[in-house]
Order: sequence, then C-alpha cells, then structure tokens
Amino acid sequence: MKAKRNLIQIWLLCAAVLQAVTSGAQPVTKVAGGYDHSLFLKSSGSQWAMGDNGNGQLGDGTYNSTNRPEQIAVSGVTAIAAGEFHSLFLKSGGSLWAMGYNGDGELGDGTYNDANLPEQIVATNVTAIAAGETHSLFLKSDGSLWAMGDNYFGQLGDSTYNPTNLPEQIVASNVTAVAAGSDYSLFLKSDGSLWAMGNNGDGELGDGTYNSTNVPEQIVASNVTAIAGGYYHALFLKSGGSLWVMGNNEWGQLGDGTYNSTNVPEQIVASNVTAIAGGYGHSLFLKSDGSLWAMGWNNDGQLGDGTYNNTNRLEQIVVTNVTAIAGGYGHSLFLKSDGSLWAMGENDNGQLGDGTYGGVRYSTNRPEQIIAVPTGYNQLSIQLLSGGGVRLSFVGMAGANYALDNSSSLMPASWVPLVTNPAGSGGALVFTITPNEDTNNFWRMRFVP
Repeated sequence: MKAKRNLIQIWLLCAAVLQAVTSGAQPVTKVAGGYDHSLFLKSSGSQWAMGDNGNGQLGDGTYNSTNRPEQIAVSGVTAIAAGEFHSLFLKSGGSLWAMGYNGDGELGDGTYNDANLPEQIVATNVTAIAAGETHSLFLKSDGSLWAMGDNYFGQLGDSTYNPTNLPEQIVASNVTAVAAGSDYSLFLKSDGSLWAMGNNGDGELGDGTYNSTNVPEQIVASNVTAIAGGYYHALFLKSGGSLWVMGNNEWGQLGDGTYNSTNVPEQIVASNVTAIAGGYGHSLFLKSDGSLWAMGWNNDGQLGDGTYNNTNRLEQIVVTNVTAIAGGYGHSLFLKSDGSLWAMGENDNGQLGDGTYGGVRYSTNRPEQIIAVPTGYNQLSIQLLSGGGVRLSFVGMAGANYALDNSSSLMPASWVPLVTNPAGSGGALVFTITPNEDTNNFWRMRFVP
C-alpha cells in the first residue's frame, strides 16, 4: 500500500507543479531601456525593473541597484517608459505614475525631489508616455500633449526655455504618438504629420537646419506612422513600412553607410519595417518577417552581433520571431513571439537582469535570454526513489528561485515552503522529497519573485 499511496500523490503533484510554473513565468509583453536600467511588463500587467537605482528609478523603495528582475507593480500596468534616471508607467485606468530622478521636474509632481517609490502624477485619461534624458511627455485621451521637466533647449515646446515641475499642456488636440530623445521631442498628429522641438545641434529635428526651437515645428506633412528618439538622432516610419532617419551619425547609427550626420530625413529601408528604437549611439528595427536589425555604436556589444565593432551598415541580428525592441544607453532589449525576454550590451549596473554585474561580466555581445516561458508537461519529470523518496525535475527560468510546499490549502497566503532552490543553467531544477504518511502530501512548486 505504501507504494500505491506515493503514486497517487505524485499525480496530484504533477498537476499542481505545472500550474505554478506557468503562472510564475507569464509572457513578457513590453520593454523599455533607460541609461543603465531596464523595465518590462508581463501579460498579467505586472511591471518589473532591473539595473541602476541610484536615483530610485526602479521604484522599489530603495536606492540599491539589482541585477535580477524585480517586481515593482503587481498588476494593471499598461505602458512603460524609461528616461536617463527616471521611469514612467501607466495603469489601466489611465493614471500616470513616475519615479526616480527629479532634479529638473521631470516627474511632474510639483517638486524637484527624487522619488524611490512610484507616485501618481495624473489620475486618469493618460494614453501614451515618453521619457527623455531629463524631460517627460504624455498624451491624454482627448489628443492633447503634455510635458514637464528640463527645457534648456526648448524640448517642452512651450515657447520658453524654462523648466517646469508640473505637467503643462503643449498641444490641445489631435496628437496620436510621442517620442523623446536626449533633449528634443517628437510627436505625430492624426493626419500623419511629424512634429519636433528642442535641441537640433546634430540635425535630429530634421528641419534642414542645426537651430534649436522651443515651439513645435512640422517636419513631415503626412504618412508617418511611428517615431523613435535616440540621444542625438531620430527615426520614423512611413505608411509603406519605409524607415527614415536624421541627426547624429558619429557611430553609424543612421545606417546609411557613412559617418556623416544629416539635418534632413533620409530613407534607409524602402519597405516592411514594423518597429523602431533608438539608443545612445545605436539603432534597432524590426521587419515584418520578425527579423531584428541593428546599426551604430557597439562598444559594449549592444548590437548583439558577437563583436564590439561599430557598423554604419544595416546588420541582421536575429532571423525571425522578434516582436518588440528597446534601446538603452549601451544595451538593447527585445522580445520574441513566445514572450521571452532577451538582452545584450552593457551590464555594469545589472541592467541586463542576468544575475551578473560589471566585475563578473561587464557586457555581452550576443543576445542572452533573461526571461523564459516554460510550456507543457514536458517541462516536468518525476522519479520514484528507493526508500519512498520522490525526485522532481523541471525546466523553469534560469537563475530564478522556486519553492516547494505541502500546505493543505490552495490559498497562496497559506503556502509554507519546505525547501527552495534556484534554477541552474538552462532553467534546470531538481527537488528531492520523502513523503510523510501522516500528512496529506499535496505538494506544489511556485516561483518566488
């Protein structure tokens, strides 16, 4: 009877483990890259962060950096944006939240004090956000554009050069998208026109001059569908999927085969581009076949091509299945169609989230999987041991911590860990346990954030 009792308990265990593993590793849906920190969302609406936290930009209530993804908001987050040392996110009710550096008023809370916990800035009706180096932009559901923070180059577009620590309306209606560079801003209107304001020292506004402006200026009259800001260069897409660029090209980030900057939009790819992102001196884009392409500065391996060589030519990094991209200062992030998160580049503050820092590995020049999404019963194996013991092996997220418990209730609050283990290389994890006939032995495996 003893062997039969163990077998019955193993079947119960199998179902419970599978449920716990899949719930702990929801697909990643969005990514954002700051100077030395990274943000991402999971399908549950939870918001996660890793990397530099010297100004509280991770929003975890400390000023301690972390090289592991850390959950900041449990649910309801719909959009994220990362500035140099500050972060923004939206919740499902349209509320805007901010944390991090606030020396120029970029959090918009009426002070110039940093915040290491998310603070609500606008209660409702915010639909889109963008974060520059030290300024922030957002849209409301009525199509109005709002801005706050540093305005030294006129990047707020309010006709002054004065900073503000409260949200200020810039355009009353018809704005559909926003993007921010280091100290310039871009936005689209409902007619497909592209507008810009702020620093133009490298021609990043694309107006044919190198003169900065403190009022919105129309750059392209129609057919623009997406915008992205690098530090001193800008990218946009037109309705046919063509990719256009302007601004600084010191490291080849425009991808035109030269190292010459340009102050007018230049077409780089004729069609089939679906998404764009800009870093400090590098650029990323996706094509309709799911391929990832990169160009520009690569001193820290942020292009992910296996070298540390800059390139002024378009270079394919991943062949297929990439769905979203983000560029930081010296690192890059992307998602695949299975919801997995990948990263490459600089890692001195743990911004890749792979559990290492600069002293161990300063950077990586190839894409590295950070979050995996386990699927199916083939992730789990169970072995009966002599003496009545049971060994469980499954594949989870490499380096992530898992706990085994045997509480009788199914409520999470009552979970009592028996033992915890971090998943090793490739996510492999093994628990060995000996059943106790005097207890119910309903075991479950759970992810411990």
